[in-house]
Amino acid sequence: MDKKTALYICTGCGIGDALDIEQLKEEGTEDFTIAEIKEHPCLCGPEGVELIKKDIEEEGVNTIIIAACSPRVNYDVFNFGPDKIVDRANLREHVAWSQPPGEEDTQMLAEDILRISCTRADNTQLPEPYKAEEEYSRDILVVGGGLAGMTAALETANAGYQAVLVEKEDHLGGFLAKMKQTITMPYKELADTGAEDLVNQVTENPKVKVYTSATVEKITGGPGIYSVDIKSNGDAVTERVGAVVQATGWVPYDANKLGHLGYGKIKDVVTNVEMEEMAAAGKITRPSDGKEAKNVLFIQCAGSRDPEHLPYCSSVCCMVSLKQATYLKEQDPETVNYILYKDVRTVGQCEDFYRKAQEDGNIFIRGEAANVGEDGGKLFVEANDELLGEKVKIEDLDMVVLAVGMVPASKPETTPRIKAPADAENADENGMIEVLPDSGFFSNSALNLAYRQGPELPTLKYGFPDSHFICFPYETRRTGVYSAGCVRRPMETAKVMDDAAGAAMKAIQCTELTAEGKAVHPRAGDMSFPEFNMSRCTQCKRCTEECPFGAINEDEEANPLPSPTRCRRCGVCMGACPERIISFKDYSVRMIGQMIKSVHVPEEDEEKPRVICLICENDAYPALDMAGIRRMKWSPYVRFIPMRCLGSMNLVWIADSLSRGIDGVLLLGCRHGDDYQCHFVKGSELAETRLGKVSETLDRLALESERVHFEEVSITDYDRIPEIINTFMEKLEEVGPNPYKGW
Repeated sequence: MDKKTALYICTGCGIGDALDIEQLKEEGTEDFTIAEIKEHPCLCGPEGVELIKKDIEEEGVNTIIIAACSPRVNYDVFNFGPDKIVDRANLREHVAWSQPPGEEDTQMLAEDILRISCTRADNTQLPEPYKAEEEYSRDILVVGGGLAGMTAALETANAGYQAVLVEKEDHLGGFLAKMKQTITMPYKELADTGAEDLVNQVTENPKVKVYTSATVEKITGGPGIYSVDIKSNGDAVTERVGAVVQATGWVPYDANKLGHLGYGKIKDVVTNVEMEEMAAAGKITRPSDGKEAKNVLFIQCAGSRDPEHLPYCSSVCCMVSLKQATYLKEQDPETVNYILYKDVRTVGQCEDFYRKAQEDGNIFIRGEAANVGEDGGKLFVEANDELLGEKVKIEDLDMVVLAVGMVPASKPETTPRIKAPADAENADENGMIEVLPDSGFFSNSALNLAYRQGPELPTLKYGFPDSHFICFPYETRRTGVYSAGCVRRPMETAKVMDDAAGAAMKAIQCTELTAEGKAVHPRAGDMSFPEFNMSRCTQCKRCTEECPFGAINEDEEANPLPSPTRCRRCGVCMGACPERIISFKDYSVRMIGQMIKSVHVPEEDEEKPRVICLICENDAYPALDMAGIRRMKWSPYVRFIPMRCLGSMNLVWIADSLSRGIDGVLLLGCRHGDDYQCHFVKGSELAETRLGKVSETLDRLALESERVHFEEVSITDYDRIPEIINTFMEKLEEVGPNPYKGW
C-alpha cells in the first residue's frame, strides 16, 4: 500500500489551551513524511469530519492520524472504511486533562505521544481478512437435548439458521422431562414443565436436524469450518458447522459420598432428584414400604458449600425443596415438612415462593445435620439449631430428602476436588487438590475436540467451562464453542432458557464474523491474524503451549499449524516466540520496538527521566482514561504504549528500552489467578512469568531490577493510577538515572 498520510490535530476540549500546537506540528512530525497537517477546534463535529473526508476524496489521503481524544471514544465517528488506516494519538485524557497546561514537560509528552502515533501508522499495513479454502458454514451444532439444548436449537432456527442437535439419550427433554412441575412467573405458583410441547417444537421445526442416541465422535477445524463426526443409532455421519453450543446439562452430586446422612444405608433417605422423579410418576411414598409419606425432612446443602464435597452453592436446591414440600402439601395438607437449612437462597423473584412456603406451614430450622439414623422403621435427624443455640433431634420421620448440588455433566465423576495424595505439593489447606483437565479425570468428553490442548473445554476448579464470566458469559477458551445452561453454572429453568438464547446468538455472531474474516470478542471485528515466518521457526513449541485458545496445533515435526479462525488476535503467540517470527499486519514486535525508539530521551543533566509503560488495552487503558476524565494528575515523564494484551509482550522491548537510556519500564495488566479479569485469560500471568526472566537481561546490562515493575490494574482502579505511576517514579529517583543515556 502506497501511503499518503495526513495529520489532524483537534484544539478543542482544552488541548489547544494546554499545548503549543505549532511547536507540536514541527517537533512531533519532524522524522515522518506527512502530506497534510491540519487543525480544527472540534474534529469530531460534522465540520471536522467533513474536513478529513474531503482530503480523502480530493487529495487521496489513505492514512489518517488523529491527535485528539482517546481511541476508546468517537471510534465510529472516525471510521473511514476498511481501506483506510486510522491511528489515534490521545492528547486529551493523557495530556490536556491530566497535565498542567503550558509547561515544557506537558509539551514534550504531547510530542512523544504524536511521534508514537506516527510510528505506529508508518508501520501499519491494511489487514487482509483470512479466507479459508473451503466454504464457510453458518450452521450451529448444539450438543445436548435438554432444556438448554432445545432452547438453543429453536432460537437458532427462529433466527433463520440451521441447527444440528445431538442428544445421547434416545429422546429429548433431559431433566426437564423428568420433572413434575416448575415454579412459574409470577413465582408464586407451580405449573407444568412444558417439556412435551418444547420437544414437539424442536422435532417439527424444519431448520432443526435432530440426532438421538448420538455422540460426537470428533470435532476438527475451527469456527466456520468445523467438521463434526457424529455416531447416531449405529450410523456414522459428518456435519459441517460454523459454531458449537455445548448444553450437556448437569448431574446430581453423588449422594453415596454422603454416608453420614444415611444415603445408601437407609432406604427412605433419597435425593431431591429421586424425589422429583417419584412425584412425576404419581404419588410420593416411602421407598421402604410404599406407604404415603406424612413427615418429611429436607436437608439443604447436602454436600454443597462443603470443601470436602462441593465448595459452591448450586443456587436452585432451596427452590427445589420448597417446590417438593408443596407437592407433599398438595398430596396431603396434613403432611409435616421440615426444612433444615444453612441459608435459604431463593434468587430473584422466587422470594415470593419462599414466603408462600412459609405460609403453607412448612417448618424451617437453621442448622446443619450431624447425623441421620433409623429407629423402629422411622427416621430421625440430629442437628445443631443455630437459632436456638442447641442440639435438636427431629424424630418420627417417614423420609429424609437430601438436596444434593448440581455438577456439570461434561465430566464422568462428580467431585471436582479430590483428596490429595500424601506427597502432593499443591494441596490446599483442607488437603484437597484441584482436578485438572489433563489429569485423565475428564476422560468422557462430550465434544472430542481435535485440539492439541485436549478434547474438552478447559474448566474451572469446580469443573464448569472456563470463561471471562463478567464480560463474556457464554464464551469459553475454545473460539466458536459456547456453553449454556447448567453445564456453565447452576441455574434455574427460566435462567437456562435465557442462557441458551444468549449462547445461540453468540454462536450465530461468530459464524457471521468468521465468514467476513473478522475476530470475535473481545477484539470483535479485527481483521488481522498472525502470520508465521516458518523459515526461522525452531520448533520450540512456546506458541502452541501458551496460546490460551488452542489456535495453534502442531505437525509431526512440532512445526506450528495455526488455525486463524480460532484466533482471538491477542498476540500471546507473538510475545511467546523467542525468534520473533510471528506478527500481524497492524501489530508486531518491530512496530512496538520502533514506537519505543521514537520516544525522545533527554540527557542525564536535564533531569527529565523517561519511563515506558506497556499497558493492557482492555482494563488498564480505560482505567487510565477514566483517571484523565476525572482530571487526576500523574508524572509527565511516562509514555504509554497500549498492548492488545500484556501476554503479547516480547522481552526484547524491555532490553531495547533500557539499552537506549529509558530509565524504567512499567507494565499495567489485568488481575490474574482463579478469579482473573484478563480478557485473554492468561495474558497478564504470562507477562509476569516472562518478567521473571528479565533479571538476566538486567544483569547483562548491569542495571537494577527495580527499573522494571508489573502492577495489576482492573478497569475500576482508575483512582490507583496516579499513585502507581508516582510511586514507581519515586523508586526510580532513588535508583538514579539510566547509565545508558546518550549511548
